[in-house]
Amino acid sequence: MTSREIREAFLAFFTGKGHQIVPSAPVVIKNDPTLMFTNAGMNQFKDIFLGEAQATYPRVADTQRCLRVSGKHNDLEEVGIDTYHHTLFEMLGNWSFGDYFKKEAIAWSWELLTEVYKLDRDRLYVTVFEGDSADGLTKDDEAYGYWKAFVSEDRILMGSKKDNFWEMGDTGPCGPCSEIHVDCRPDSERRAVDGKTLVNADHPQVIEIWNLVFMQFNRQRDGSLKPLPAKHVDTGMGFERLVRVIQGKRSNYDTDVFQPIIGYIAAKAGVNYGEGEKTDIAMRVMADHIRAVAFAIADGQLPSNNKAGYVIRRILRRGVRYAYTFLHFKDPFLHELVPLLAKQFEGVFDELIAQQDFVQKVVLEEEQSFLRTLVSGVQRFENYVAEHRAISGDFAFELYDTFGFPIDLTELLAREKGATVDMPAFHRALNEQKNRSRAATAIDADDWVVLRAGDAVDFVGYDHLECETEIHKYRKITLKGKDQYQIVLATTPFYAEGGGQVGDTGLLIGIGGRPVAVTDTKRENGLWVHYTKELPNNLEGTFTAKVDAVKRRDTEANHSATHLLHAALKQVLGEHVNQKGSLVNANYLRFDFSHFTKVEEGDLIQIERIVNEKVRENIALKEERGVPFQQAIDAGVTALFGEKYGDEVRVITFDEKFSKELCGGTHVRATGQIGFFKIISESAVAAGVRRVEAITGAAAEQFVDEQSRLVRELGALLNNPKDVVSALDRLLEENTALKKEVEQALVAKALQLKAELASKAEDVNGVKAIIARVDLPSADGVKTLSYALKGDIDNLFLVLGTDIAGKPGLTVVISDTLVKERNWNAAAIVRELAKEIGGGGGGQPFYATAGGKDISGLDGALSKAKTYIQTGMM
Repeated sequence: MTSREIREAFLAFFTGKGHQIVPSAPVVIKNDPTLMFTNAGMNQFKDIFLGEAQATYPRVADTQRCLRVSGKHNDLEEVGIDTYHHTLFEMLGNWSFGDYFKKEAIAWSWELLTEVYKLDRDRLYVTVFEGDSADGLTKDDEAYGYWKAFVSEDRILMGSKKDNFWEMGDTGPCGPCSEIHVDCRPDSERRAVDGKTLVNADHPQVIEIWNLVFMQFNRQRDGSLKPLPAKHVDTGMGFERLVRVIQGKRSNYDTDVFQPIIGYIAAKAGVNYGEGEKTDIAMRVMADHIRAVAFAIADGQLPSNNKAGYVIRRILRRGVRYAYTFLHFKDPFLHELVPLLAKQFEGVFDELIAQQDFVQKVVLEEEQSFLRTLVSGVQRFENYVAEHRAISGDFAFELYDTFGFPIDLTELLAREKGATVDMPAFHRALNEQKNRSRAATAIDADDWVVLRAGDAVDFVGYDHLECETEIHKYRKITLKGKDQYQIVLATTPFYAEGGGQVGDTGLLIGIGGRPVAVTDTKRENGLWVHYTKELPNNLEGTFTAKVDAVKRRDTEANHSATHLLHAALKQVLGEHVNQKGSLVNANYLRFDFSHFTKVEEGDLIQIERIVNEKVRENIALKEERGVPFQQAIDAGVTALFGEKYGDEVRVITFDEKFSKELCGGTHVRATGQIGFFKIISESAVAAGVRRVEAITGAAAEQFVDEQSRLVRELGALLNNPKDVVSALDRLLEENTALKKEVEQALVAKALQLKAELASKAEDVNGVKAIIARVDLPSADGVKTLSYALKGDIDNLFLVLGTDIAGKPGLTVVISDTLVKERNWNAAAIVRELAKEIGGGGGGQPFYATAGGKDISGLDGALSKAKTYIQTGMM
């Protein structure tokens, strides 16, 4: 069977068992503070398992793209080295939400594997939870009993809590699980060693392919377990491993999931896969990493230096580094793999083929940028190793973190130079970074205190800014060392952060009590969570929830303006424009969109004009709630890639022929309420993505007033000419001419000093030494003088001291011959001399500079230099 047929067979099988096939969620997670990426098939159903949302269907199945490169599931450094780790992978899964349980899950898994996929029963083993006395849990006899109907008891193995008890996290839903393992070894090896002894022993050919999780309990903060009100099934089967087993391969990378891409890489590199360990690893790394990078970009996560974007950039740079080092691709190459990948997943994950050009261009620009960084990183290594016999852990970590160097590359470069790397220090720096990252996002949360049953929240904020309500539950959390409270209300007018719009703030007012400030509102796993710094006096009472009306009004104006801006950008720049991110708050709006060149000033003026025309037309908002998703898409409504939409959606329209978008945010009742729209900046965010920032209403009016005031003041400074711009141009031209005259005078003075200094050069131990204090007003003049002397005098050792605006400076220049033959190093010398002036410096072996704070030490530094040259102590 081909991989496509294997996937289709899985989905067809569970369709036949009454399951609804649902689409994969985006690989990038946007509304869960505990996760950056979808790392398991169950992520999109997390709120159902937590009891914070109702299941639309009691039985579902899907194939979910997952990414495991950060946090607990950090497999990145293993990817490509072994043959079974991946960054992006598919997880085939079937779920039951309070419907069937262990009996059906076990029977169907066995039926699919042995009767549909025709796996050899004699190669299969299953594991069952053995129990845990600390949790008061006995052996899972129920699962054991069901397995006995299909598997001989010598193939039913007991598993510990570590392997056979699944938990969502430190708290939350959990339960025993049954794993299905397959022994892929040749018959001769199977006869020699019983396969059951190798289950869960990290043997590369005896592997788990399916995990059946039976969610029965809820782990409390104190570690205790409570039975869930409804029992669920959550299964996950690694698609790439399954294909490997069915196709009879010894490696995931040998299957038709990866071989088309690996074959393309091999042909372009002029090598054969399977003939060299290093080139094989490089091809596996590239074939794997392009999948993770391409789908993350398609789902809306661009490479960057922060959080999820940083993870994607690291993955991409690791792929480029392997291509550059081991396959000798000196020009961008990974982007060529995007069309192959898009075609491979057409009809499965169409997000990629729909954005193929965009994704390919982003990857290309990232590759170009990193290859430039790579060259500078290698140069930085060369400079460092010229001054050090050993590579410090901190420097190795800098290369790893800033320049994307895998640590094994740094070790390789060090060995070539006869140097060593302080690996313990490197690992300490790496762990410190991981700990800082975890600490920055760690939330310590107490268990929920439930006051009233039920978690369903009635949001009335589209229609009302205040309402009567009660508290369902609350809990204390600690974030960055500060205590806060999360409150869930029965009914709320507070909009929860989402779709780029910030959460509402306001007050929770109880009868007879002091109002409690709501500082933010967010959605977490389906819950509407209100943040406060304190709790109301009487938690059982009735409250008035009141939104900050002024902040909401300004936020709505900016959000509606964002929709108008999106439509205007498409109209002026083209239909390729798609939203890639946004931020909407009361102060301004920020809109990121796909476009590969700077937006010209004339286009920005036209875009701004179109938006303001729509504002003046005072177009009434058309809001449609509960529209079937497919009906909305068929009607031409704009949807965003990387968003997870429900079966029913909300459509926001401002003029049927201009702006129609799926949106859950709040908006003005008519565009005239926006008042006035003004673009304040346009810039690049990432490869292929531009950003526009704009303001509306009173903020826009104040901005224009300020600009007008600046123009008036500038005119006054220029004696109020009729044409301020022309007058300023003339002034700048005059300034440029004067600067050139000053520069010419400096050069003339430097050349005059050159002759004087050259005549005073002393011959010391075969070296032409010049050590002097010079009077030049700029560092550029000193540099010009230094290079002029270096070019004219052989075997030069030059040290110049300067006093520029009261700040001492030192310049050391050594001829290339002395650097090579005597191993002298200007950077090392200038650092020693700089101690005399209370400073530091550095540079290259032939040219280095230093600055300091103590001008009185300048003569001492020059005397020290004379001692160096006279004694030969370099």
